[in-house]
Amino acid sequence: MATAIKTDILSSLLQFPENPSFSALREKAKAFALEKGLPGIKEEEYKFTAIQRKLEKSITNFSTAQPTDLKADDIQNALPSEYTGDYLVFNNGTVDFELSKLSKQGYEISLLSSSQPSLLGEIAKIKKDVFAAINTASFKDGIYIKVKKNQKVEQPVFLLFFNQAKAGQVIPARVLIEVEENAEASFLENSISLDDQPYFFNQVVEVKAAKNSNSYYSRLQNESKQSLAVSNFESDIYRDAVFTSTVISLSGDMARNNLSLNLLDSGVVGNMYGLYLLNGKTHVDNHTNVDHTMPHSDSNELYKGILADGSRGVFNGKIFVRQDAQKTNAFQQNNNILLSEDATINTKPQLEIWADDVKCSHGCTTGQLDEEALFYLQTRGLGKDQAKGMLLFAFAGEILEHITDESFKNQVTELVKERLGSNI
Repeated sequence: MATAIKTDILSSLLQFPENPSFSALREKAKAFALEKGLPGIKEEEYKFTAIQRKLEKSITNFSTAQPTDLKADDIQNALPSEYTGDYLVFNNGTVDFELSKLSKQGYEISLLSSSQPSLLGEIAKIKKDVFAAINTASFKDGIYIKVKKNQKVEQPVFLLFFNQAKAGQVIPARVLIEVEENAEASFLENSISLDDQPYFFNQVVEVKAAKNSNSYYSRLQNESKQSLAVSNFESDIYRDAVFTSTVISLSGDMARNNLSLNLLDSGVVGNMYGLYLLNGKTHVDNHTNVDHTMPHSDSNELYKGILADGSRGVFNGKIFVRQDAQKTNAFQQNNNILLSEDATINTKPQLEIWADDVKCSHGCTTGQLDEEALFYLQTRGLGKDQAKGMLLFAFAGEILEHITDESFKNQVTELVKERLGSNI
């Protein structure tokens, strides 16, 4: 059972919104959260990420933040300069259709409360992570996006999450995406802090990738140094479908990213790429999960980290290969560069295999910049800082290459170059 202090926080986090939708699901989520309690450092999955302590210290008002004063200039400043596609604006977790641009060409979009999709909570199950349960109990409303069968959405749909909570409030956000058979679509995401006040951003994104679909989701995490964020991203992927995720983490106080790909049929390809560039006291915890359940499926996972100052990174990647998942190809790698004696990385790639005809590999590396390569560049006329920046960008660039939208790639690349050219 939860301790008294955990229960006090949970009681505040689990206040039901005025919207009565999904009451049965909310009740189940609340009951599980109260039974489970907030994870402490004695819990294996959170032993390196003391998020309960951070919540107690940073969040002073556990009520849900209301929409703030958001202007059109805020949207334009958040979008890549060359971006011309659709975008969906979330104002402290609440959708603002007036400030959004939605052509709806090849896809449908609606509030969860009006569409009542049966998939809600079936992909991101409430018992998998207590913060998913808290989100299910507390989100006011969310968005349901359906990409229609045999349709190709030509340009990405950009999800913009603007966060500005007074007195350290909570911001829940919920998204459900269904990509139907033979459909193709890309989604981009950016989380933006409108000031430097602390808040707790608790997000759940569910994706169903149907037979022979091709879908892509890329996320930029670049929030204020006082933000706390937990993201539960879960995807069910079906026969001959391809799903690709990229996660770029640059800033925040503490962020926990739970990312799961459930490969539920044959011929499935799941790709996961991540980059975390951390400085100051930023703490980012990436927990990934790939579940191979049927034969002839492939997964590729590559996460890279560059850590400076007193920052801390955590990578825990799990690959499950079930007994029926013969002929599986699974690759997982985590590489890290530490630029400071005070920077810390805890990395744990894992394989659990019950099949006997598979090709699986996993590994991790942690070290410093290659001094020989650094010296070589300096002998070719580059200054030390320039040579260092060039090597670090080459290391990070392997992940950036997997961002498919050029305007978003350019935006992220400029942020990465700015970081690598400054204090790290």
